[in-house]
Amino acid sequence: MSHLGKPVKELGGVEKLADQLRDSLSYDVNKPDFRELDLGSPVSPLRTRQPGLKMTTTTTTTTSSSSSSSGSVSGRNGSNAIARRSESGPNNHSGELSGSSETSPTDSTRNTKPGQTRSESNTTTTHPLIYSGQSSVNSPPLNVLPTGNICPSGKILKTGMAVNRSSRSDVLGSGSVNYGHGSIMRGGGVGTGPVTTSKGGVFEPSNTLGSRGNVSDLMRKTMGSLEPEKVKRVGNEMYKKGHFLEALSLYDKAIALSPGNAAYRSNRAAALTALGRVGEALKECEEAVRLDPNYCRAHQRLASLLLRVGQVENAREHQCFPGQPQDPTELQKLQAVEKHLSKCTDARRIRDWKSALRETDAAITAGADFSPQLFMCRVEALLKLHQLDDAQSSLSVVPKLEPGTNASRTKFFGMRSEAYLFFVRAQIEMALGRFEKAVTAAEKAGQIDPRNVEVAVLLNNVRLVARARARGNDLFKSERFTEACSAYGDGLRLDPSNSVLYCNRAACWFKLGQWESSVEDCDQALSIQPNYIKALLRRAASNSKLEKWADAVRDYEVLRRELPDDNDIAGSLFHAQVALKKSRGEEVYNMKFGGEVEEISSLEQFRAAISLPCISVVLFKIASNMQCKQISPIVDALCGRYPSINFLKVDIDESPTVANAENVRIVPTFKIYKNGSRVKELVCPSREMLEHSVRHYSF
Repeated sequence: MSHLGKPVKELGGVEKLADQLRDSLSYDVNKPDFRELDLGSPVSPLRTRQPGLKMTTTTTTTTSSSSSSSGSVSGRNGSNAIARRSESGPNNHSGELSGSSETSPTDSTRNTKPGQTRSESNTTTTHPLIYSGQSSVNSPPLNVLPTGNICPSGKILKTGMAVNRSSRSDVLGSGSVNYGHGSIMRGGGVGTGPVTTSKGGVFEPSNTLGSRGNVSDLMRKTMGSLEPEKVKRVGNEMYKKGHFLEALSLYDKAIALSPGNAAYRSNRAAALTALGRVGEALKECEEAVRLDPNYCRAHQRLASLLLRVGQVENAREHQCFPGQPQDPTELQKLQAVEKHLSKCTDARRIRDWKSALRETDAAITAGADFSPQLFMCRVEALLKLHQLDDAQSSLSVVPKLEPGTNASRTKFFGMRSEAYLFFVRAQIEMALGRFEKAVTAAEKAGQIDPRNVEVAVLLNNVRLVARARARGNDLFKSERFTEACSAYGDGLRLDPSNSVLYCNRAACWFKLGQWESSVEDCDQALSIQPNYIKALLRRAASNSKLEKWADAVRDYEVLRRELPDDNDIAGSLFHAQVALKKSRGEEVYNMKFGGEVEEISSLEQFRAAISLPCISVVLFKIASNMQCKQISPIVDALCGRYPSINFLKVDIDESPTVANAENVRIVPTFKIYKNGSRVKELVCPSREMLEHSVRHYSF
């Protein structure tokens, strides 16, 4: 390869260059079949096509003698290999998608043993394709192509490398597409055209086959074909152009025509992965390996998918398949996930939930980004750390994996993977007070893994806690509050972090007049679930009974923000505020709750009204003004919604002394007063602005 920088004529012409290339390379059966396209990268389209990433790919013509430093499929035994590939066999993997489960369409890398054959229908080309064997987690930088890529105008994008033009030309694949690392296609393909990229680096059609109409026409023609290889090849083209649904349909057609072909299953897995349907892709890879246990490409793809779902041991088994070349990047990812998963397991065993949460997140980031068990471990850790809201939000993004896969039947934290999902689900349903659903989830976990001790203990506890809660509720309804307290206490001994049981028992203590105990149980419930409305209400009511007005006002203010339209809470807050002022020795007079908007007719009346120890909102208006007519009913509505606020109206035509004293020149104008001092002024506000200000000053 050291002569590639010299002009062709110095090397003695095309023949000499070709001879030197053949002498310098040896045939490797693990390379893709030369009659198919090879993108060469084992990286997922979903991971490499990052938002905002721009990539450029160009088309050109060159000769079959051009080669990349990363390995042309050529060599001394090329003619024998070509002869072997022309034979028919039961498992034809030509046209397989290269790399792991996330790669683009290419050939298979199946190990060929003596006596095994590979074939491809309708293929007569015998010249090796140039490709790059490089693999990387990231896409190539802008305007930089890996070794072996051919550039426009017959030039190679590497200084000093020569180009030999001959009458036989190799043409890059048709239309707008990312052909990866140096992949080219013989014979012009199905149209050629400029390459365009869409957002996120996903290649979209731009010409010829790239137009949606032509794609539809080609799809219709191909779907009617009875030749599975032809259908598969067009599926590969669709995949490379980013038409994953169309590619999936074509692979389905090919499978229907030839159900025993492992390559079609593996290609289908790649399309499903690109569509984010990882669970289905996993099933297809497992089927491909079942159909052909020696199929290296399927093992590669299956290893990558197993790593994504967190099945490290199974991933290693397929990644280290005998005779298969090791991908350093995938191996490094596997080791990283394994390390964090091991630490997570140890932390969970000793109930170190902070460390378990940290290691879970690290394992997901390292590559196990589609593992339901790891996401559920995150939910469990947050639940144990009393972060119930975060646990609920994390539960909504847990990936879903079909239960029929082999991966779903493996062990995770010592229990069957599917059982662990229901195990955590039962815990969070309990924490949310959905006891019947908790029992159902725990029973499903027990059915899946009946011999697991942890599952058995949880199932027993969930049943007992649900029974205790139901008994307590019945006793409470019968006004047998002491017995109800005991029943809820039985449940808490089994589940000491259940906020619902604490809150229910607090209601019993309140009915029994034991308000201190009620406050204590509410404190426990709120330490687990800080925004628990019922617990806040009961604690505020208990503190009011204990005449702890500052604590009661604090809880009622929180409730007022959460439930601004609840007049009962507004009334309770008002009375607690009055009681607090009295307890502090402050003067309280003319305080009112609710009622109608007060009309002001004199300066003395105005000054007395705004001096009340509460918030006063004053509308300065003119009766004949249209804007004032429109906003006046809004003030009346706000008076009903915020009864603790004093609402006033001043007609500046009837009370000019008030308007002059307050320097009002424009109507409608709102002024907000607190204890006689103006704190805000709004001139011709919108309804939204007015309500926002009223709500702000109501707390």
